Amino acid sequence: MKANVQWVRLSPPRILVLGFASIIMLGTLLLMLPVSSRNGESLAFIDALFTATSAVCVTGLVVVDTGTYFSVLGQVIIAILIQIGGLGFMTMSTLVAIAFKRKISLKERLILQEAMNQSTMEGIVRLIRKVVIYSLILEGICGTLFALRWSFDMPIGRAIYYGYWHAISMFNNAGFDMFGDFRSLTGYVYDPFVNFTAMFLIVSGGIGFVVLSDLVDYHKTKKLSLHSKVVLLMTALLIVFGALVIFVFEFSNPRTLGGLNWGGKILGSFFQSVTPRTAGANTVDIAGLRQATQFFMIILMFIGASPGSTGGGIKTTTFLIMAGAVIAMMRGREDIVFFRYRLVQERIFKALTITLLALLFIITVTMVLSTTEDSNFLMILFETTSAFGTVGLSLGLTLKLTTFGKLMICFTMFAGRLGPITLAYALGQKNKKELYRYPEGKMIIG
Repeated sequence: MKANVQWVRLSPPRILVLGFASIIMLGTLLLMLPVSSRNGESLAFIDALFTATSAVCVTGLVVVDTGTYFSVLGQVIIAILIQIGGLGFMTMSTLVAIAFKRKISLKERLILQEAMNQSTMEGIVRLIRKVVIYSLILEGICGTLFALRWSFDMPIGRAIYYGYWHAISMFNNAGFDMFGDFRSLTGYVYDPFVNFTAMFLIVSGGIGFVVLSDLVDYHKTKKLSLHSKVVLLMTALLIVFGALVIFVFEFSNPRTLGGLNWGGKILGSFFQSVTPRTAGANTVDIAGLRQATQFFMIILMFIGASPGSTGGGIKTTTFLIMAGAVIAMMRGREDIVFFRYRLVQERIFKALTITLLALLFIITVTMVLSTTEDSNFLMILFETTSAFGTVGLSLGLTLKLTTFGKLMICFTMFAGRLGPITLAYALGQKNKKELYRYPEGKMIIG
């Protein structure tokens, strides 16, 4: 009875942390089963933990090849972990509760509000229903399209299996693939059908379920919320600008775009611009990119996807608020205004907190790994940012990580999936409202 009371008293951030950790441990045990591997041998605990964490945190970094090491059962377990991790374990449990017609309690609504990064509980259960419906529809349609395309390259049964498996991975921005030898989609760099289907899934999962709901209901409402306008604007700008930068930097690089025709260069540029936004798939050799391009992709991975989505990073809205604050200060204005709406100060402080916590976390992990891993600094920074942004792109360091390095990357993926503020709230003490305010002071800045 006492244990139940303690569980009820746990704050929503702590319940989220414990919930995700529990799913990761369950996934670890399942992946360690001999039947989960093709050779019938049990996967080492650290490698099973790394794979389960990567799947639940929808990252895509791997220490064993998914397509060649795991059996069909092991691959299905990974796909289930990806789906639970992408939608959130509270979303899945709420779905079960709805199916059994059980009333959603106030405590559960608070947890859902925290999990979906919403500012209010109003309509949260209705949003969860939409999340599940939209996810299944998009994964089903694009999985069918993948299956039809790959039926020309492989037996129909395998094409169907690959199609739906990769649709789940792409929509949830997981980055896992089944093509073997860590090739991802490099064999389809010239294929517009595979490229556009994959990019559509990645962007759909990355813009957030609130934006998807707004877009679906647009024919009725004829309007979009400020949040949706900002997310769509930033997503479009980052994709186009990212593709342009990658195209210019890699145009003559023989290891990436240099050996492709114009169609391949354009497709490759756009796909590599979309995928750092927490997706993890790639159509060109990421390790072959120039260092300038790799560093640029680190910036894209740091920004990540949008709030309430399957992706990670500090989020597009956070980045835009920070940019807006800089522009407002340079113009001598007090308010940050987007689409004729002024942002409250609380949003600005939250964006600043998220950005600084994320930077400090990445810097700290990178410094630690620089002393424990035998690799160059850029590779370590790239891998750390990829893990924190739940991206899954790799320059090859993951396969060479020490046991300590794997544990550090596991923790980084976990922190990136939950978000720095959620993790800080979960590990910190319960907030208490201050009953007094100190007198205002002045400091010289700049």
